[in-house]
Amino acid sequence: MAECEALWQVRHRNLVKTLGSFSGADFQGNEFKALVYELVPNGCLDQWIHPEDSGLPKPARSLDLLQRLSIAIDVASAIEYLHQCIDIPIIHRDLKPRNVLLDDGMTARVSDFGLARFLSSGSSHCTTRSIGLKGTIGYVAPELTTLGRVSTGTDVYSFGILLLEMFTGKRPTDSIFAEGLTLHSFVKEGLPHRVMAIADPQLLCGDGKEEGGGAVIGSPRNRTIDCLISVFKLGLLCSQESQKNRPKSGDIVRVLTLTRGVFLLSESRLRDQEECVGIEIERQR
Repeated sequence: MAECEALWQVRHRNLVKTLGSFSGADFQGNEFKALVYELVPNGCLDQWIHPEDSGLPKPARSLDLLQRLSIAIDVASAIEYLHQCIDIPIIHRDLKPRNVLLDDGMTARVSDFGLARFLSSGSSHCTTRSIGLKGTIGYVAPELTTLGRVSTGTDVYSFGILLLEMFTGKRPTDSIFAEGLTLHSFVKEGLPHRVMAIADPQLLCGDGKEEGGGAVIGSPRNRTIDCLISVFKLGLLCSQESQKNRPKSGDIVRVLTLTRGVFLLSESRLRDQEECVGIEIERQR
């Protein structure tokens, strides 16, 4: 019912579209309620980042750097809309790769509003009735677990973890994270000089072709490194323990959009250089 209440009030290209709902009884005679979503044929982000262990069908290809940037922007845009663009802000409270669906154009759609909470008009936060885990382990903001405090910063923290996961290929609950090591500290320790070592190998090889050192073929190594550093720094900023130091969702969208723009501009310049080289070779022939 919480999901119904949230979804009936929102419309955005990066939110899953609800077609309707129905209620009835299951095969045991128990009450059954369901929401009907539009078909999102490319599954969820989790199976694209973790094709071997998601328990879901393995995609035919991996997501490259530009695709991951675009998906991150889509998710951030949905959160910005929920937090800043509607009369009563909605806190999702369960952002994670399994709740990000991908349509036939690989546009991301945020789904599953079962834990969503509304903020009162003019309020910056609300408090849940019980303190404890309300969400998924690894993605829950510290203040939600200890104080039951729900705010826009709650979603920003989860988004930060999701962003780090998207570009490292490691879940926050990965077995390597023990004895004080977390996904956040893993990335922090790798910046800036070991950024290629902490990045997802699938991201770096893209379509399976790899250049020496792990840079994407046809892409300068420095361009890839600069892009990854920018994304990782943003993920670390979003997933800080202190809620007051996390950025607003609108700022997140702007940083990611700028990062993608710089990456595309560099790629365009590279193509122009390659074209000039090709013309010069033909001229000399």
